[in-house]
Amino acid sequence: MSRLRRKPSELATASRVQEVTTATPAQNFPFNKKKSVRLTLWPLVAATFFMVSGGTYGIEDIVHGAGYSRGILFLVLTPLLWSLPTAFMIGELSSALPFEGGYYAWVRRAMGNFWGFQEAWLSLAASVFDMAIYPTLFVAYLNRLFPWFSVNYRGVMVGLAVVVVCALLNIAGVKVVSTTSLWLFFALSSPFALIVLLSPAKFGALFHAVTTPTTSKVDIIGGLLICMWNYMGWDNASTIATEVERPQRTYPRAMLAAVAIVALSYVIPVAAVWMTGLPAARWETGSWADIAGLMGGPVLRIALVVGGMFSAFGMFNALVMSYSRLPLAMAQDGLLPKFFGKLNRRRAPWVAIVTLAIGWGACLNLGFERLVTLDIFVYGLSLALEFLALVVLRVREPELNRPFRVPGGLFGAIAVGIPPVLLLGFDLVRSQSESVWGMSSFALGAIVIGAGVLAYAVKQLLKPAGWATGESPQPVA
Repeated sequence: MSRLRRKPSELATASRVQEVTTATPAQNFPFNKKKSVRLTLWPLVAATFFMVSGGTYGIEDIVHGAGYSRGILFLVLTPLLWSLPTAFMIGELSSALPFEGGYYAWVRRAMGNFWGFQEAWLSLAASVFDMAIYPTLFVAYLNRLFPWFSVNYRGVMVGLAVVVVCALLNIAGVKVVSTTSLWLFFALSSPFALIVLLSPAKFGALFHAVTTPTTSKVDIIGGLLICMWNYMGWDNASTIATEVERPQRTYPRAMLAAVAIVALSYVIPVAAVWMTGLPAARWETGSWADIAGLMGGPVLRIALVVGGMFSAFGMFNALVMSYSRLPLAMAQDGLLPKFFGKLNRRRAPWVAIVTLAIGWGACLNLGFERLVTLDIFVYGLSLALEFLALVVLRVREPELNRPFRVPGGLFGAIAVGIPPVLLLGFDLVRSQSESVWGMSSFALGAIVIGAGVLAYAVKQLLKPAGWATGESPQPVA
């Protein structure tokens, strides 16, 4: 087989050594630079914040399962062992290879088409479970204000509405999404700032407070997994690298800033409520609404519920922007049919957005904890491939320009991936006991992984040279 002998900088999302018949690299698809609007530091931080966290919402079951002291310990240690290593890895790879498709492009560059395809497959499969969580949270908080939506399929219909609206916003373009994220960040942070300010005045006063009866059955391992989920998704921001201003400089700074902001947004409000004496057993998903009512009355309760809906909406909205770039980059590289690479006038991959939205809407009726377990299991494998790509690229391309480097040389590049991979062991334990669609989460995850290998085999059988035709791509209007 003949092999490409180009410089690494010319390969775009391509692996360093690949077949000549491989499709046109994603980097080569031009767009009107004069009209493109790029993300700067703080809009990227805000978008990353929603791709990872979306605020203090969704952490209630951590306190229920682990208690206050261990819950706060989880919230402090998890970013050090799970988020910070991931942020370092992303800082290096996104600054060295700022290509459309992000982590998919890194894995494909390091290990070739097969592993690049598996990385994208695992990420998109995880997104099916992950993206169903946010409309579920939206409805959970909406039910605190209007229980009418919990009857029959009304909540599912609201969830579908969230999917449709976010898809339309993303079709409108990346600038709309990032600006929306920035304003949502300020809006949803305000109620928690008030809770923190009011907590000293309620010191020990909520020990005997009456709250909504809890139905949560989350234990300490479940609490840890929910904590990992709340700190998950740092690599999602990498898929929009071509739409970021000076990505080599902006990404590392944005990742580190976002890690600090997310950690503080979790720890400070939980510590503040601990001061009030409210028993940990009273917490469950949506309990922030009751806590706000006890702390500041009905007005603060309503503000926090609305903030919870903003949070879920903002997270879903930002992640649509991230995940939709994977089919786009794969289509540009010939690993998917080329119609997935269609862009509208605002450079939004509208075909990919619509296709993924249909898949996300199909999983809206699964339970919160099951979705989290499945999400971490499948996502964790894709994350492991990214850490492996970091090491492989250090060995194969030592001269690659890396404006930001994981410290410690090759040893540091290897060591930084060890804590996140070890933490995934807790999810493997839980996935064997969680049941989804009549089988364990582990069995379903194994089927998803096997389907990725089968999908690549079918692609090779039908289109061994890829779907690219070698035609010049149409410029975006």
